[in-house]
Amino acid sequence: MPTIKSAIDIGTSAEIVWRVLTDFNAYPHWNPFLISVFGPPVPGQRLKIQARYPRGDTVEFTARVVKSIPAAELRWRRRRIIEGIFDREQAFFIVPNGIKGVRFIQREHFSGMLVSLIMPFITDKTHKAFSMMNLALKRTAEAKR
Repeated sequence: MPTIKSAIDIGTSAEIVWRVLTDFNAYPHWNPFLISVFGPPVPGQRLKIQARYPRGDTVEFTARVVKSIPAAELRWRRRRIIEGIFDREQAFFIVPNGIKGVRFIQREHFSGMLVSLIMPFITDKTHKAFSMMNLALKRTAEAKR
């Protein structure tokens, strides 16, 4: 299963990182990648998401929250029109990192019949977008300590 992953160390508590990550109303103020998310981070709930990639192209999509563990993990899944064509599961992990704070990991798994055709077109821009968001999350969360 193809995966894109990016991680960053953040010098604050898991609770603060979680608060910033799940405060979707504040995304337009700090998040350069996921510029808007509407809906609650609660399993089973549908989210309406707008993402902006590094070259400025913007996409809108809906996703369903599949897991939400406060101060630890948030996951959502989205599909193209028909399941099994090009499915994605995006996950955010907050892992304790000793006295230094936490390690934030953003990961997306891809599956479906069109994965091998689509991945070459999205891998680089998605990885860059993840890295940009991770750095912005670090700055925002560390400013709240």
